[in-house]
Amino acid sequence: MRKLLVTLIITISLLVSGTSESYAASSTYTVKKGDSLFRIAKVHNVSVSNLKSWNKLKSNTIYPKQKLKVVSNGKSVKKTPSRSNDNVVKEFTVSASAFTASCNGCSGITSTGINLKRNPDIKVIAVDPKIIKLGTKVYVEGYGYAIAGDIGSAIKGNKIDVFFPTKKQAYKWGRKSVKIKVLE
Repeated sequence: MRKLLVTLIITISLLVSGTSESYAASSTYTVKKGDSLFRIAKVHNVSVSNLKSWNKLKSNTIYPKQKLKVVSNGKSVKKTPSRSNDNVVKEFTVSASAFTASCNGCSGITSTGINLKRNPDIKVIAVDPKIIKLGTKVYVEGYGYAIAGDIGSAIKGNKIDVFFPTKKQAYKWGRKSVKIKVLE
């Protein structure tokens, strides 16, 4: 019974933490229950020290509903990766199609637990985990920084699917060959 309870608590906490992800579509982020500075920094591609500095935080303690700046001076700190600035582990060309969470029969939850319907601005790609490990940070030409957070039955080999919140955006992307950089 105790084992079942512990498993249930861990599962719920993973689900809650999976729904708290959001990319910097705006310059602020509202803290949700279960968030940490490390997780917020990772999702927004910034450092914990920058988050603390921008928000004048003296400790790592944050509270639900607290508003945090996630960009510096209203400008995103994300940059296009280059071999001299980022640790590019692998670079290759892939066939990239697009997907959305608003299709018939789609749950909107990725295989890693990210809720795409609650986080429409997040950048996620579906990958073949034999080629790109789930959870890996990548840079996709024409799409930007993303997390390898899903798999798909048709995604085998050098193919990826990029997530868009609407069908219109997904159709606009279509299918194309793009360069992808797997980052450390």
